[in-house]
Amino acid sequence: MKKLDLYIIRKFLGTFFFSLVLILCIVVVFDLSEKLEKFLENEAPVKAIVFDYYKNFIPYFANVFSSLFTFISVIFFTSKMAYDSEIIAILSTGISFRRFLFPYLMSATVIAILSFLLGAFIIPNANEKRIEFEKQYMGKRYANKEQNIHRQIAPGTYIYMSSYSVASNVGYDFSIENFRGDTLVNKLTSSRITWDKENKKWVIHNWKLREIEGDKETYTTGQKLDTVMAFQPSEFSENPKKIREQLTFPELDRYIDRMKMRGSSNVIEFQIEKYKMIANAFATFILTFIGVSISSRKIRGGMGLHLGIGLLISFSYILFMQFSTVFATNGNMNPLLAVWLPNILFAIIGVFVYRTAPK
Repeated sequence: MKKLDLYIIRKFLGTFFFSLVLILCIVVVFDLSEKLEKFLENEAPVKAIVFDYYKNFIPYFANVFSSLFTFISVIFFTSKMAYDSEIIAILSTGISFRRFLFPYLMSATVIAILSFLLGAFIIPNANEKRIEFEKQYMGKRYANKEQNIHRQIAPGTYIYMSSYSVASNVGYDFSIENFRGDTLVNKLTSSRITWDKENKKWVIHNWKLREIEGDKETYTTGQKLDTVMAFQPSEFSENPKKIREQLTFPELDRYIDRMKMRGSSNVIEFQIEKYKMIANAFATFILTFIGVSISSRKIRGGMGLHLGIGLLISFSYILFMQFSTVFATNGNMNPLLAVWLPNILFAIIGVFVYRTAPK
């Protein structure tokens, strides 16, 4: 690495972290002013606000928008270099534009690795404390609006409920079926099931059991039955978005496998979260590439025009990402394609603007 590389890396990372700290300070001030009344109403301790909420909120917010901060940082200091004719001087020495990109990509690699490690392993653990704080001092009880709930809780074992009340931990029109291969072995139906919090068991009310053995069928009925089943109330009472935020990369893999086995309708949202961890880190390279190519040319509009174009492209990227994930969640688009489609499209844009960059 040469002095020029170190100079650009220092400017890149310095501008990135400076802009990150500056924007985060503004965000914290606005967030605090918005939620201060709720903190006071619920008598949240200052220590909990600082160390349980904001200490874990800041890295979460920073990582979500790290690609945007990277892009703005590149646009800002590269435009300044172009306006001061530094880039013209660098290229006039015989250094190619491709070689000029090297320190930018090195810096982007540092940010991408840091972003992935934070998002995949560190922030999910920090989110547990933040979400617990929100539940205790800010949050509302999650209302499960899912209807006609079907789950496979074990190989060959299926449950059904018409609805589930989170407030009372009651499932209505409950049934559980056991299959041996494709053959129904038994089926239990009931008007409702309730969770016994003290004994950690399910209580089945007004139940009917149908058992099939060859050509013989038997029926049994009862008013109340205590039993243990392979599912917990938390599977219906937890907000899926909050669960996703608390799972590390390996935990997401295991959780997705379990949800697929149970036939959950939310599995696509968890797959999107998993793919985003890698795609967002990779987006750092694409946005850096576009940012350098756009802002390295000295133009009459100067830094203001570069920043305007940069903000337009970065917000377009975020908007396009939201659209594609909505299509995957509510439509039939493959979640892997939905997450990577913005990167593919903006990589093509990057190639185009690279060809127009000064050589």
